[in-house]
Amino acid sequence: MSFPKTTREYYYTKIGSYENLKSREAPLQPPKSFEVLVKTHAVSLQFRDLMVSNGKYPAQLPSELVPCSDMAGEIVAVGEDVKGWKKGDRVCANFAADHVHGDPTPEIQATGHGASAHGVLTQYKVFRPHSLVRIPDHLSFEEASTLPCAALTAYNALWGPVPLKPGDIVLVQGTGGVSIFALQFAVASGAVVIATSSSDEKLKIAQKLGAKHLINYKKKPEWDKEVLGITKGRGVDHVVEVGGAGTLEKSLNAVRYGGWIHTIGFVAGPGNGQDNVILQSIFKALTIRGIQIGSVAQFEAMNRMITANPNVTRPVIDKVFPFEEAVKAYAHLESQAHVGKVVIKVD
Repeated sequence: MSFPKTTREYYYTKIGSYENLKSREAPLQPPKSFEVLVKTHAVSLQFRDLMVSNGKYPAQLPSELVPCSDMAGEIVAVGEDVKGWKKGDRVCANFAADHVHGDPTPEIQATGHGASAHGVLTQYKVFRPHSLVRIPDHLSFEEASTLPCAALTAYNALWGPVPLKPGDIVLVQGTGGVSIFALQFAVASGAVVIATSSSDEKLKIAQKLGAKHLINYKKKPEWDKEVLGITKGRGVDHVVEVGGAGTLEKSLNAVRYGGWIHTIGFVAGPGNGQDNVILQSIFKALTIRGIQIGSVAQFEAMNRMITANPNVTRPVIDKVFPFEEAVKAYAHLESQAHVGKVVIKVD
């Protein structure tokens, strides 16, 4: 069996800016007996990728890091000892290669693609089979590339220790990748979604995707009071908290007694009133739960849910860039002009 001997990949000449990304032809070793070789078809970008590029992501990075965590591709070679996979299978790699099930650990964190470990912005990559998940048949490679981080984070948030149920009210912040998937998954499950954004145009998209209530937080900066008005003072069951310190105080006000705030990001920047977190969490008996993507087992469960609800859960892609324009894709993500996901077509 013949194997490609090289792969074209992106790497950082130095950390500090995505402008330091360069492409090169790198040698490629054939898979060992317990490995598979995957041809990458598409890669999607995350806010995390911007943090890695500017040196603000809290991880020890290998030199000349190959970036990105989220890919979809096709198996082109299978090691002789590998069971359950064959050439031609369409797959995604899990965000952290060794997070098969259960809670994350420091050892699992060290296998996170695109930061602690080299990532997937490359034409070919060798994987251990336990890190791979089959792509739902109805999704394209571009659509499937959005699943490993954004979709699985949203799924992990809403189906945690107290799973989402029909009739629950979910607050999603903004229209980035995680928030859009959380909106779609909540709608698929019969929940009611309140969506916030600084843009009426983006809110119209959220409405088309099934959001029942819309709040422009530029026009209504006290959006937490708007949420309490919509819920008749009760508050929401789940907050998908992507803003961080800049929005947490209002999320504490907007969540119901005994509710859940799922902390995922910090795109809103610094905020005030953080001394109130402990008091509010006790007073309202609420739970603040940090979300760190998810496991292979959760990924497989999520894909079953996506397959059962194909119309309302189809990934929203803002723009697809060719492989040669990866740096432009980063710039588009940084602009925050997107709704949904930014994807790089590799092949």
